[in-house]
Amino acid sequence: MSFGANSILDMGRWALFASQVQLQVTGQNISNVNNEGYARRSVNLEEGPYIDYTPGQLGTGVKATSVARDFDEMVEMMYLEQASLKDKWGSLWEQLQGVESLFNEASGEGLSDALSQYFNSWNEVSQRPENYGARQTVVNDAATLVSTLKQIDDDLSLMQQRINSSIQDEVNDANQLMADIADLNNEIQIHHIEGQNNANTLLDERARKVRALGELLDIKTIDNGGGDFTVMTTAGQNLVDGATHFELEFNAATKTEDLRPASTFEGDIYYEGSDDFEYTIEFLASSSGSSTSGPVTTGTDSAQFRVSLDGGVTWLADEDGNEKHYYAREYDGRVNVEGLSIWFGSDTNSKGSTSGEFQEGDRYVISPHQGLYWVENTSHKEEITPQLHFNGEENSKRLTGGSLAALLSFRDSYVGKYREKLDNLAEGVIWETNRRCSQGAGLQTYTTTLGTYGVNDTGKALASDSTGLAFGDKLQSGSSFVYVYNESTGLLTSSAALDFGSGSTFDPNTHTLEDVRDAFNTTFPGMVTASIVNNKLQLEAEDGYSFAFGTDSSGLMAALGINTFFKGSSPDDMLVNEKVSSDLDYLMTGHVNGAGEMNAGDNTTALAMYDLREAEVTIYTVTEGTTNTTLLDYYNSLVGNVGTDTSRAQFNSSFYTTLANDLDERQQQVSGVNLDEEMSDLIKYQASYTAAAKLITTADQMLQTVLSLKP
Repeated sequence: MSFGANSILDMGRWALFASQVQLQVTGQNISNVNNEGYARRSVNLEEGPYIDYTPGQLGTGVKATSVARDFDEMVEMMYLEQASLKDKWGSLWEQLQGVESLFNEASGEGLSDALSQYFNSWNEVSQRPENYGARQTVVNDAATLVSTLKQIDDDLSLMQQRINSSIQDEVNDANQLMADIADLNNEIQIHHIEGQNNANTLLDERARKVRALGELLDIKTIDNGGGDFTVMTTAGQNLVDGATHFELEFNAATKTEDLRPASTFEGDIYYEGSDDFEYTIEFLASSSGSSTSGPVTTGTDSAQFRVSLDGGVTWLADEDGNEKHYYAREYDGRVNVEGLSIWFGSDTNSKGSTSGEFQEGDRYVISPHQGLYWVENTSHKEEITPQLHFNGEENSKRLTGGSLAALLSFRDSYVGKYREKLDNLAEGVIWETNRRCSQGAGLQTYTTTLGTYGVNDTGKALASDSTGLAFGDKLQSGSSFVYVYNESTGLLTSSAALDFGSGSTFDPNTHTLEDVRDAFNTTFPGMVTASIVNNKLQLEAEDGYSFAFGTDSSGLMAALGINTFFKGSSPDDMLVNEKVSSDLDYLMTGHVNGAGEMNAGDNTTALAMYDLREAEVTIYTVTEGTTNTTLLDYYNSLVGNVGTDTSRAQFNSSFYTTLANDLDERQQQVSGVNLDEEMSDLIKYQASYTAAAKLITTADQMLQTVLSLKP
């Protein structure tokens, strides 16, 4: 090969083309300086081949081989991790601020004030027990307390409903992003040729979509080049695999089963009720130690199971810390577990019969609320709703980041926890009030009364999990005193503790509502008649008699709603007993004294109610266990929880925002467009272009000189 003017001309031509490409790419960078997600482009130049020649090796110029995209994949992966946590805590902080304002006690109209005023009204009536104005104040302040509890609970419930709507919108957005990323992968696979035709615009668009998806849920990516690009959750569920994408679903309540191969059980699990927790039901070995748990029966040979509300990390226990076990029953014997009634039936009929036996380790999972599911195909879906274990750790097999995780966690782990504590506060107020009032007396005796709490089965022990009695777990063995009076003279006719046979007292693990009815009829024949109406106890005095209630060490009357102040067991159904609100004579301010007398000026029960303000009570929650505290302090701890959670979310939001911004800045240092740098490059490439053009002109002049030579 010879060198001469033609070689210099070719060299100038390639240099001119290279400078032209550099100028065009620089112009593209400048025009996209404000385009978010645009990664700076640069031109890769390659020196032409060398030719061995005399007097030495000579080059052939330069070639513009490709337009590259400046982008740091490692930094981007780190950014996605921190950004998902930033969006999670930022969204949580935003939502928790709304809850914090709901529990704001600064206005003087909060629940703490309503609770304090309720106790103070008992103090006022204790000073004037016979005064109807003071008695009416107790009822009015109780109604205010009830309405305040209901309002807060309703507001929290509305928050959960609103969150469900937001979750559905974000699930739709996530599904669209996954479909878009898969389409981009397909386009990139067609157009991208590494090192020759880089599909930079498509790669930028894909990176933008991935970032948007990472704001919704925690993800990680695997980039094998071109369209071979995978997006999955950090827990490992595939979201996008090349040109294939999967979907998320926000489904209604569901249940799943996981039975051992040796299990012979034929049937299904059923439930009623709703809850913010997910129920894991695991069957236990039989009492004999056999791996066979047993069948679904009405006897003690029935299979037993335990229940976890945090995915099997901890199991429900009683107030003493002992693990609670439940019998597997059919519909008529359904057991109450926290917020649900659970039973077993046939595959096609919830009230049908089952067959076979459970094995140790058989499991069911009940999700009694809407949950988020990853859908692999039409026959397989997996729940990925975030789950917080009671030890404070997150379930790493579920979502742990992004705004979707924040919304779901807010709905279940935060608002769900607050509502649980609010329920327990209401339950504590109801039970402790009724416990005292049921042993008190008003200004007149009863001729008839109907209990406010019923049972599912009148023939089951009242403390049984199957009885359905709201406060059945509060019952203790003990005696219940009743006093019968001559209605005309007001004189005591009979007084005794209920006789459950041969002088025995009440045993909640043995005696049923039918036994309580029979005990009344046995103890006070011809004076008080007990009957069961709509599964509730009704007492009626025979003509010429009336009755009142005294010391009740068992809590039986309070549990049945006899001679009580409140109805219901939660903010949703809590009410002042109509018997009291419609007739203030039945407000229990006093008691029946040792002589069997009821005195209008007696304030014994009123004082006991006022003392409740500072009395320690036992409150059990599945998330916090047993707490011994006053009702006011318990509510204050709830307010404190909200404040602490909000502060923690604010701190984490700030912390992860700083980390994410730092990583984004590092990425921008690589991929961002710097106008000063681009202007400098523009001048440089312009000079290169001019020099290349001059080189071509010089080569042309050389050729003209050669051609002009005459032989």
